[in-house]
Parts: sequence; structure tokens; C-alpha cells
Amino acid sequence: MLKYSLKRICLALVTLWVIITLTFLLMHSIPGNPFAQEGSMPKAVYDNLQSYYNLDKPLLTQYGLYLQSLLQLDFGPSLKSSSISVNDYIKNGFPISLHLGAQAMVIAITFGLIFGVIASLNRNKWPDYVAMVLAIIGISVPNFILATILINYLAVEWHLFPVATWKSWSHTVLPSIALAMMPMAYIARLMRSSMLEVLSQDYILTAKSKGLSRYSVIFKHAIRNAMLPIVTVLGILIANLVTGSFIIESIFGIPGMGEMFVKGIFNRDYPVILGSTIFYSAILIFLILIVDLAYTWIDPRIKVPGGRK
Repeated sequence: MLKYSLKRICLALVTLWVIITLTFLLMHSIPGNPFAQEGSMPKAVYDNLQSYYNLDKPLLTQYGLYLQSLLQLDFGPSLKSSSISVNDYIKNGFPISLHLGAQAMVIAITFGLIFGVIASLNRNKWPDYVAMVLAIIGISVPNFILATILINYLAVEWHLFPVATWKSWSHTVLPSIALAMMPMAYIARLMRSSMLEVLSQDYILTAKSKGLSRYSVIFKHAIRNAMLPIVTVLGILIANLVTGSFIIESIFGIPGMGEMFVKGIFNRDYPVILGSTIFYSAILIFLILIVDLAYTWIDPRIKVPGGRK
């Protein structure tokens, strides 16, 4: 298990390095310059800015300097706000995105599992149809459309929640629901199909024949094994939600990492775009690694290379 874990960690680090390299090259392959938008800027000021931010150096030199900064966990200064570093942006924005994503993930997992289990236990009955219709709506309707609907009815028409900003718990409800609908629908559909497959297995039929209660069969045997496909995709779903949705944060005026990334794109702020992309990728890779290692704990039947038989 230790050998397998070290191998997966090394692979994760290599993957992160590839993402850093490709992102850096793609960013610098875009025509133009971050300071070229300032048409009235004197040439001397322009040259000083180029030199200060190392943009006048060869691309390979810039890449080496950037890697040195990353090894010190320094994402560099913002090109448009020299008094604020990318680390400051992440420090201020990530806790908000984390709060939003974690709250949305709790909603998605909780109701996704509940709807999936209810649908599978009532196959081809009205609870199954209702749960799957909700799942189809959650997958088909984009979250920005759902966010607009929630704002229009629950905030503007019925005055149940605040419209936007990020101040109190009530401000987090609508964006969390809008962000949670897609993963909740995906989890519900996946859980339903997985539960139907598990309930038809021989060991479930054997458990029933031994006189075990329906509660024991479902909650102690069926659900745990049916959750394995959910765990496989959980890392990606959590990473997407924890880092927040750029569109949802923009619609609700939430000052998270989404706002930082969008402003970085409009301003052609290389360090901000690179920093947020690398930070997001690191979280995604880390969560996938954790899920991969936890998979063997959830299903003891899985043997990792080098593990004991």
C-alpha cells in the first residue's frame, strides 16, 4: 500500500507540473501584452513595467523564474494591482468559494443519495418518476438559468432570501442551491442505477433469504457497495464545487475566486490567471488522489499493486 501511495503521489506531482507548463505556455502564446491596452502609456513607463515583471526576458527564463516562485508558494504580484499579490487574492477569495462549495456539496450529496435510494427502492413507481424528473431538470437546466429563476421568485417576488452579496447565512442559500443542482442530479441518477444493480446481486438475495430485515439489507449491505461509483466521481465533483462556480459567483456578486479569475481574464493579468488555474488544478489532483487511495478502504475486495493478498 505504501509503494502504491508513493507512486500515485509522484504521478500527481508530474501531472501538476504538466498543467503548470501547459498553462504558462498557452498564456504567453496569446497575442498581445497585458500593458498594451494602455494606449496613452509613455514608452519609458511601458519598458519599465516590462522589465519589472520580467516580461522582456526570454520565455524560458520567465518560465524558470516562475517555477522558482512556485516552489516558494509565491504566485507573484498582480499586474494590474501591484499592491496586491495573487496569494492575497487566493487568501481572500478561496475561503468564500470553499464555504459556498462545501455547502453546495453537502446539499448535493445528501439529497442526491436520498433521491437515488428512494428511486431504486420504488422502481417504476411515482417516487421513481418524480426523482428522475428532478434529476433530468438538474442536469439539463444550466445553473445560471436556475440561479436567475431562484433570484426572480424566491428573492424578488416572494422576498424569502436576499438577492445578492455575501454577508449572512441567508445570502448563501440561493447560490448553494443553484450550484448543487447539477451534481445532485448526477449523484441521484448514478446512485439509482448502482442500487438497482446491487439489489440484484446474489449476496443481497442470500441476505434476504437468511431473514435479515429490510433495513439491514439496504443500509448495511446495499448502500455501501452502491456508493462505490459515487466515490469514483466524488473527487471531481467536490473540486468543482469547492473552488466555486465562476458564473454563480458573478450572478450573486460573491467575492470568491471566480470573481478573481474573471477579472484576471478581462485584464490579461497573467499571474492571476496562472495562479487561480494552478491552485484549482492542485485541489482537483489532491482530491482525486485522496479518493483513489480511499477507494481501497471503502471496498476491501480491491487489492492495490504490492498489497498483501
